[in-house]
Amino acid sequence: MPTIASVSLDQPLESIADELGHSFAEFGFAVIRDHGIPQELIDRAEEMSKAFFALPDETKLQYKIPGGGGARGYTPFGTEKAKDAKVHDLKEFWHVGRSLPEGHPLAEFMAPNVWPHEVEGFEQTFEALYAAFEKAGLRVLEAIAIHLGLDRNYFEDTVKDGNSVMRLLRYPPLEGKEAEGAIRAAAHGDINTITLLLGAEEAGLELLTKQGEWLAVNPPPGALAVNIGDMLDRLTNGKLRSTTHRVVNPRGEAAYRARYSMPFFLHFRPDFMIEPLASCPESVTGNVPQPPISSHEFLLQRLREINLA
Repeated sequence: MPTIASVSLDQPLESIADELGHSFAEFGFAVIRDHGIPQELIDRAEEMSKAFFALPDETKLQYKIPGGGGARGYTPFGTEKAKDAKVHDLKEFWHVGRSLPEGHPLAEFMAPNVWPHEVEGFEQTFEALYAAFEKAGLRVLEAIAIHLGLDRNYFEDTVKDGNSVMRLLRYPPLEGKEAEGAIRAAAHGDINTITLLLGAEEAGLELLTKQGEWLAVNPPPGALAVNIGDMLDRLTNGKLRSTTHRVVNPRGEAAYRARYSMPFFLHFRPDFMIEPLASCPESVTGNVPQPPISSHEFLLQRLREINLA
């Protein structure tokens, strides 16, 4: 019975590339240890995230950007819902995007960041964490390129100045007997290239297997859960799977406290054309290759489906 790979990035990537690749093909997920993001930075970021969400609602709502689709700043409860879901997810979140210099050719695709003045050091901490996430993500993509038989640096240009987004998430504490096992985030797939998730060691993240069963993803403390997004699924013609996943409230005492996590949604450049790779033909996957589409247009299509555009 295959299991979700759990690998250390602190070794030659050739030695783990196929283990990662097979896990992404079977489950769409893997666990990454020794990812290079300093624990001190993670701890500081988690403290600041909690400090921001503890602010009064009227303060947080000052950072909600009308017409911004939640791409930057604050998104309150009851806004985002999974594709085809009947109800909105029980969460509030903050988005940090790429900071581009004025006049950058891709600036039209990425709004400037906003920063809360009420939490000292917030901007510096999350700019540093964004860069560290991106560095870890590039290493994962390098391993994926090796597994796919591509030049190991193939993905470097595809994601350079990409529209990647870091999300600070808070799921509020629930009350009553129905809290145990309640769905915190409905079943969904990620839009982007790959997602790196901090905070998944709190029980609740589950993926849907090929056999139609829910399987828990349980990284050890400090590790990252990494999953394939729809963009990379499309690029590989389904060889690497964007798997449906959800967040379920745990049982017992943990069901009644708030849950925090920080996913980093690593994206291709907005002008990158997603076109199935020659190394992932229809005959191998059984999937009919999809027509080429720009990363930006694909993103807009999906954001409309989840109520953020």
